[in-house]
Amino acid sequence: MQLGELVGIERAVGPSRIQRIDGRRTLTLNVNPPEGMSLEEAMKVITSEVEPAIMAMMPTDGAINYGGSADSLKGAIASMADNFLFAMVLLLLLMAGLFKSLKDSVLVVLSIPLATVGGVIAIRIMNIFTFQPMDLLTMIGFIILLGLVVNNAILLVHQTRIGEQEGLTRDDAVEQAIKLRLRPIFMSTLTSIFGMLPLLLLPGAGSVIYRGLAAVIVGGMTVSTIFTLLLLPTLLRMTASKSPVNILKPLAERIESTGASPTTSSTVKQNKYNDHV
Repeated sequence: MQLGELVGIERAVGPSRIQRIDGRRTLTLNVNPPEGMSLEEAMKVITSEVEPAIMAMMPTDGAINYGGSADSLKGAIASMADNFLFAMVLLLLLMAGLFKSLKDSVLVVLSIPLATVGGVIAIRIMNIFTFQPMDLLTMIGFIILLGLVVNNAILLVHQTRIGEQEGLTRDDAVEQAIKLRLRPIFMSTLTSIFGMLPLLLLPGAGSVIYRGLAAVIVGGMTVSTIFTLLLLPTLLRMTASKSPVNILKPLAERIESTGASPTTSSTVKQNKYNDHV
């Protein structure tokens, strides 16, 4: 029996190959974002506009899975978020052990959120002039920023504690710490900022991918320096402990300046009373 008697052959458009994943028939669509659009923005458009239209044409048991760079982006964002939190906790515990005070370590860690805000603002400003996506290297810049911004806060807090151990009040210790540590703070901040400015302003061939990392470090270091010099001394003064030693210290200084002791004064008063009697 000939084949033409069993089947009818028609020429039509169809897939060149049938692909199956886990035993289910699969159709793969490759999407390349247009120039000037980040992968994250493209994923938002696909999930909000394209995916509902495709799901309406699929059977009830159909599903959409994302692979390639889109799947890697989700994994990278989740991994970076975990690494960021882990780094903050590690810094907090490390400084709590070095300072032997959880309160001092919290004051130092408070400089990190504002530095992160400074990095985001720097990327937003750069997007006005040239597009910069939130890629993996840019997110790594936020991790690097954690280890840079805490240095200035550590200098101020440590110098303040040294001043208090020498007998200064909290206000005098904070003022002395600012005077002694202002130059090292500016030196470390300016070297970090100006070291990254060539990557940010004059990127060459192959170095464009580091522009986002440089923007995060420059913006974060600038904002964190302002926080360190303005807000951190205020927080140090607000958290001054009102211990009995600090309360009685002005009284002791006044007695020492007069050259008399509380026992001597009470004795003189008692003698005058006896003479009157």
